[in-house]
Amino acid sequence: MFLKRFILNLSVWWFILNVYANNLTITNVSLTKPDSANSTITVQFDISWDNSWRNYINYDAVWVFVKYSCDSGQTWQHATLKSGGVNPNGFSQGTGTNIDLVVPEDKKGCFIYRSSIGAGRVEVRGIQLLWDWEADKLEANDTVVVKVFGIEMVYIPPQAFYIGDGDGTNESTNAFHLGTGSSSVRITDKLVKDVRVEENIYDDSQLEDVGIGIDGDEGIDVDNDGIVDNKNFPTGYLGFYCMKYEITEGQWVDFFNTLTPAQKINRDITGPDGKNSDDVVNRNTISWSTGEATTLRPDRALNYISWMDLCAFADWAALRPMTELEFEKIARGPNEPIVGEYAWGDTTIIPAKVISGVEDGRETITNVGANSCYNDEIFSGGDGGKGPLRVGIFATARSNRITAGAGYYGVMELSGNVEERCVTVGNTTGRNFQGTHGDGMLSLAVGYEGNATNPDWPGYQEGKGVCGATGSGFRGGSWEDTVVSRLAISNRSRAAQASGERRSDSGGRCVRTAPRW
Repeated sequence: MFLKRFILNLSVWWFILNVYANNLTITNVSLTKPDSANSTITVQFDISWDNSWRNYINYDAVWVFVKYSCDSGQTWQHATLKSGGVNPNGFSQGTGTNIDLVVPEDKKGCFIYRSSIGAGRVEVRGIQLLWDWEADKLEANDTVVVKVFGIEMVYIPPQAFYIGDGDGTNESTNAFHLGTGSSSVRITDKLVKDVRVEENIYDDSQLEDVGIGIDGDEGIDVDNDGIVDNKNFPTGYLGFYCMKYEITEGQWVDFFNTLTPAQKINRDITGPDGKNSDDVVNRNTISWSTGEATTLRPDRALNYISWMDLCAFADWAALRPMTELEFEKIARGPNEPIVGEYAWGDTTIIPAKVISGVEDGRETITNVGANSCYNDEIFSGGDGGKGPLRVGIFATARSNRITAGAGYYGVMELSGNVEERCVTVGNTTGRNFQGTHGDGMLSLAVGYEGNATNPDWPGYQEGKGVCGATGSGFRGGSWEDTVVSRLAISNRSRAAQASGERRSDSGGRCVRTAPRW
């Protein structure tokens, strides 16, 4: 009887999510196969995206998660899947491109990626994820509606890499280096030690004195100085996933429109402490006063987000912030550093100046050699103005890593566009980061609605969530930078600048530690 009532009361909202740069779409969402005995129901959908790859180095993926509402879309909760693992029992990989489904231990979402070497378009019909509705404290007679979200990610494999770009004589501003010299440092499966963090307003210590341990390595407890390590700090050595692109205006609107009215007030980037307008300001087109937010340019990189905003998005999507060590690995990969290199592995850089075409997600940059958005340029063509560009804009069918402005693993716009907000190692608060993931739910505490709730994340205050920025900083430079050296991979001139402001040049992206299945 309960099963029948569950089916009769069940309604479904289908939802298309488009990341635009690679045409990610999720369609034909439905709920099927209700099982009252096991308190499960299947979330089924089709998925497709372009320019996918899997090679001998790494692969791209989509992080998929489900939100549900029991009050006709007034409030939204995060769905818990039934089982963790690779292609778990009760899940289906659908038909079309051969893919794998990988569900992490917390079961807050699922990675979808090619199961074998290949490249091109992914198109799969009838993917099925098993939803454990009892784990979310639902009952069989509840009426629910669902949305399925997807975010393009890139897998960053476990391997040694370098931080700092010093060659023994020269290096970027405030770069990491070995001891008191100016040589870069190789991060391996051992402690991060003997790394000098210059004493300036953004850094305060020498890492060998504070003991940063490898991510979750239970075999390492203390360093040579006898100080207990934060052995869960994500140094970047182990595998993780990184958003392929910076958060877009479209993704922000999708996130924002699932929040309660009180949460929206605290996450409103159009307010007086943000861009202070519903008009276009520094190319940000988001508008909101009541109801649902809108954007005119959903594929454009988002600016005007604070550290607290970034953490809220990460918590909502069951992701986490990245560390500045991870930032250097994502950009450089395992290659030996070059002094002053940008995310594409050399020192060649030309600013975007000319936009060709209507800015509908297919526009391009046409001044010769352009591979980054910086220098406070006023664009000609397109919408004009100055500010961030659409994500992935420099990648074309003929581009290489340099002309596409791509990091070693295929992550885009790490140098320029909007600054990346990262967890710093330049102070104790940042170094205490444990790398926990969001659980999909934001604070409902009065006055602090919409804040991230992870206690180890920089800026967290008990009972308030993440409502400050101490322990965070900036890497990678932005569209506004006229000092081009700030875009270099290892430049740490703002690495621990704890700004809680909604700045016109700041955005960011999120990561997730890879499951160890």
